[in-house]
Amino acid sequence: MPANGFYEWRKLAQGKQPYCIQLLGGELFAFAGLYDIWRDRDGSELYSYTIITTAPNELVAPIHNRMPAILRREDEQVWLDQSADPLRLTSLLSAYPADAMEAYPVSRALNNPANEGPELLQAAA
Repeated sequence: MPANGFYEWRKLAQGKQPYCIQLLGGELFAFAGLYDIWRDRDGSELYSYTIITTAPNELVAPIHNRMPAILRREDEQVWLDQSADPLRLTSLLSAYPADAMEAYPVSRALNNPANEGPELLQAAA
């Protein structure tokens, strides 16, 4: 799944503070994920997708106890290869290097799913 960032919430005494977490410079990256189509007896289909999480790196750990598994660009095709060795795939699910990422607090307006807009990506004052 392509993305340019993700959010996690840090628990504070005065409530939850959302953080935008991304690669340095906002570079596009891919989450490791799993996709499936379940079909019932009547032929109805349910499409599902999940993002795989892993232990946090040093940047994310103070914010949250997990983070999405982010694939290195050179590993994206390996992840998509249905004939890939499962042990090789499992080795791709470690935390992305913290020194290649950045995190910053964003508006608490993000805590309400009714709120939308590019201002939610701006660093909180």
